[in-house]
Amino acid sequence: MRRQIITIDEELCTGCGACVPDCPEGALQIIDGKARLVGDLFCDGLGACIGACPENAIEVEIREADPYDERLVMVENILPKGENTIKAHLAHLQDHGADAYLEEALEVLAQSSPELHRELREHFKPEKPTVSQMSGGCPGSLARLFDIEPAEAQEQSTPRKAETTELRTWPVQMHLINPAAPHYRKSDFLLAADCTAFAMGSFHREFIRNRTVGIACPKLDAGLDSYREKLVQLIDTAEINTLTVAVMEVPCCSGLVKLAVDAVKAAQRNVPIKYVKLGTQGEIQQDIWLQLQQ
Repeated sequence: MRRQIITIDEELCTGCGACVPDCPEGALQIIDGKARLVGDLFCDGLGACIGACPENAIEVEIREADPYDERLVMVENILPKGENTIKAHLAHLQDHGADAYLEEALEVLAQSSPELHRELREHFKPEKPTVSQMSGGCPGSLARLFDIEPAEAQEQSTPRKAETTELRTWPVQMHLINPAAPHYRKSDFLLAADCTAFAMGSFHREFIRNRTVGIACPKLDAGLDSYREKLVQLIDTAEINTLTVAVMEVPCCSGLVKLAVDAVKAAQRNVPIKYVKLGTQGEIQQDIWLQLQQ
């Protein structure tokens, strides 16, 4: 499967070993004087090791890799190292919003050490992380799920001076989103051109409400191939329900529609895809479901 996983630049790596302690999952070892990824199964792709590398030799890429196995990591690499490593691993998962992995880790811990599980369960439980919880990395890239007032409650509550946000997830820029984040699973995903939300005053209410979001500019953004791969991951791995593509009427925006269509055709699963085109004054010019030939 294609997923996020670390890659190590051997020319930049000095073999200092600073990255190894920051990977309690046991995916990294120093072998022949260089840091090595010893198993795809042990790398969760969340990049905790990146900030520890003084040579910037580690980065996250999308490529073919065996699926990460949280239960195997717990049994083979976390539990044998003791309580401190267990706590570090659970904190790592919680800080990155990896709720599904955290639930699996806690289940394994409950089976192997019920007493320690009871002690840690309330402290390490799936919930939205905050920037202050982070141990490293870019705060802007931290996956977050926001608690927002339900739309029905908003409409019945006291009128507000500004329209309430409908954004429930962060980050939104396609280069930064992690398709493995649990909030994308079984969601309705919106791929929106950068300008759409600025052109349409009611964009949050009309299109962001009840959807997860990724934004992009097909004209100015580099690395559009990575966007296509992330969309394929969202379709096949996160199993999104629908894909809505919102663009502007300007010609350059058509590239985003093609990107989405190509991703749907490349994916193993088939998901419905909606095409929305906005005018520069925010009017909806088209709002249709595309019929694709698989």
